[in-house]
Amino acid sequence: MSVMADLLGTLFERRYRAGAPDGRSLPELSRALVETRAEGTGGALAHALLDRYAAAGRDERQDWFRFLAEEMDLDLAALEEALAAFGTDRDAGAYRRFAALSEPPRQELARRLNQVQGATAQLVAMRADLLSMLGEDPALARVDLDFRHLFKSWFNRGFLVLRPITWESPAHILEKIIAYEAVHAIDSWDDLRRRLEPEDRRCFAFFHPAMPDEPLIFVEVALLDGVPGSIQALLAAERVEMDPAQATTAAFYSISNCQAGLAGISFGNFLIKQVVRDLQRELPQISNFVTLSPLPGLKGWVAEAGLDWPEAPEAQRALAAHYLTQVKGRGAGPRDPVARFHLGNGALIHALHAAADLSENGRAQSGGVMVNYLYDLDRITDNHTAYASDARIVTTRDVAALAKRAPAADLKEKTEI
Repeated sequence: MSVMADLLGTLFERRYRAGAPDGRSLPELSRALVETRAEGTGGALAHALLDRYAAAGRDERQDWFRFLAEEMDLDLAALEEALAAFGTDRDAGAYRRFAALSEPPRQELARRLNQVQGATAQLVAMRADLLSMLGEDPALARVDLDFRHLFKSWFNRGFLVLRPITWESPAHILEKIIAYEAVHAIDSWDDLRRRLEPEDRRCFAFFHPAMPDEPLIFVEVALLDGVPGSIQALLAAERVEMDPAQATTAAFYSISNCQAGLAGISFGNFLIKQVVRDLQRELPQISNFVTLSPLPGLKGWVAEAGLDWPEAPEAQRALAAHYLTQVKGRGAGPRDPVARFHLGNGALIHALHAAADLSENGRAQSGGVMVNYLYDLDRITDNHTAYASDARIVTTRDVAALAKRAPAADLKEKTEI
């Protein structure tokens, strides 16, 4: 867009803001925005549509998503004609027409909306609304696929900025860290301070330039001398702080995605790898990079499989090992979503710990069991290849032996659910 078009767009936007609200419906504004060829008026139309959406109730928003699915869908007849033309005459003009018709008009609508300052966050919030409606109206899945396609480009790694989160970070960012923590709830400012202020604690978050005050994902890290086996010990108020120069291990004990509207857009892989590189530069003596992770589906699977939850810690660990290594999801990978994430990144299952999370949520999800995934820097590529090519799960010998001792003679039959 030229400087003159930018200037005209700004003037039209200000004129729109100063004038009466546009009374047109969401579908009417959508058609006008897609059809306009005057760049100077596009900003005002985009503002009007975003404002109308913000003021709309759930029913009006759902009707608009249906409009996008039905009336801003692919023109199949024109697309077939363009494909046939490109098949016989593969010049640039035929390709241009085919490429233009290969995406539905709703994608261009989203791009035009995104030209408004601050619209990226609003579009992310729109997708969060849309995701909440998919169960009621499966036809909206096509609209979601378009959102996801665009977001994968807009939020690719090249645009993401890694920033450390410290106790000195702005209060509005710290408030969001408290609100978005999804693994181990932060129950007070003192709790947050214990996670951020000590020298042996770190927190890093990805941000996007279009959403500078909204973390996309963040990870909390503990610097330790040894692999952790209890989240209570790791977060204890009375724990003894250690000198980071003496640490041998960096433990990723909480990774939280922050934006519901970016579900399915992967940031965690990039985040972990970037944090590992940064920590290696700062503290080159650290050689172990591990997680202390939950098993969010363990107790649910036990109930579905008709098994009894064992009392003995060793039996709990064995059942958890079987769950992680043998129980599959809908695809070839493990049923557990956290396992899929870390194994897909090249980690291996290192150890299991009973009574490791005694919180109410930890007991409800996994009976208190937690797992360490190890990022062995010399084996990450091989582990990732083994998992990606044939869904092979790499574990230590101890974990493999535990899985074979799962406390149920007929476990295989019971777990084929």
